[in-house]
Amino acid sequence: MTLAPKCPMKIAARLATLATLLCAAFVVNAQAYPTKPIKLVNPFAPGGSGDIVFRMIGPAIEERLGQRILIENRAGAGGNIGAEVVANAPADGYTLLLGTTNIFTINQFVFSKQSFDPIKAFAPITIVADLPSVFYVSAAIPANTLQEFVLWARANPGKVNFASPGSGTTPHLNVELLSQIADLKMVHVPYKGLQPAMAAVLSNDVQLYLAGLGAGLGHLKAGKVKGLAIGSRQRLPSVPDMPTAIESGFKDFVASNWFSLAAPAGTDPQIIERWAMEIRRALQPQDTQKRFADLGMVPGGSTPAETARQWADEAKLWERVVRTAKIKAD
Repeated sequence: MTLAPKCPMKIAARLATLATLLCAAFVVNAQAYPTKPIKLVNPFAPGGSGDIVFRMIGPAIEERLGQRILIENRAGAGGNIGAEVVANAPADGYTLLLGTTNIFTINQFVFSKQSFDPIKAFAPITIVADLPSVFYVSAAIPANTLQEFVLWARANPGKVNFASPGSGTTPHLNVELLSQIADLKMVHVPYKGLQPAMAAVLSNDVQLYLAGLGAGLGHLKAGKVKGLAIGSRQRLPSVPDMPTAIESGFKDFVASNWFSLAAPAGTDPQIIERWAMEIRRALQPQDTQKRFADLGMVPGGSTPAETARQWADEAKLWERVVRTAKIKAD
């Protein structure tokens, strides 16, 4: 006996009904989120700037979500080890990444064996905080402004050293960008971390180092180093007399390291928007903003769409800088 084929219209109607039910279930699940603790991967060692940032706002977010946020430190390979953990995690909103500029826009160009494309692997949520870099120089050099330093460095090609906490890091690339813009020939000296690099500036083994305000503020106040400019778009309240690089004559030049929250690609957009909203709320209190300012940080709060555009725009910039300078981190 031959069975009569089912009516295509009935099949289509049933598929449409099934799709509607699945979408409804998806929405309900997103609205119920979260129902268990959330893991936040910090791809660097405990106690760093990103760790400090989230511990300042984490309690307020936990209270609103009604769930614990468990910070898991997975350091190594310029942040790639922790980032890869999140890239391969289920896209359910229960594993998030607090990454830095290099993870989302630089590492893909300086590491030859990176296993993921950050633009494709992650769903951007928001920029949580921005840490502008101060142009720290040795107190021994004859320059008191960024323009004077550039003229001095240009007059001494190959004789001026600049420090970084490692090849391919944002301080390294920001100086490479300055060198390409201003036609400077300086020597890069990578160190294993922030403190050895700052010590090299103090001893005048290197003449320039870009680092956050907190890294050298004590030395700055003691007159042991000079702070020629800061890489933020506006002056910071904590150092109101320090001009920005833009004010110093370098149009649109921003030198900073930002911290962005991200989820695995494919995470429900409602969960993404929920997190962006919660971060913005947590950053709003005046005491929180003051604590950020005291640390030389600028609170974030961008939308997911704005964050995605920033990632894409900076990736294009850093790819050009890396290719021109032929930088490799491995």
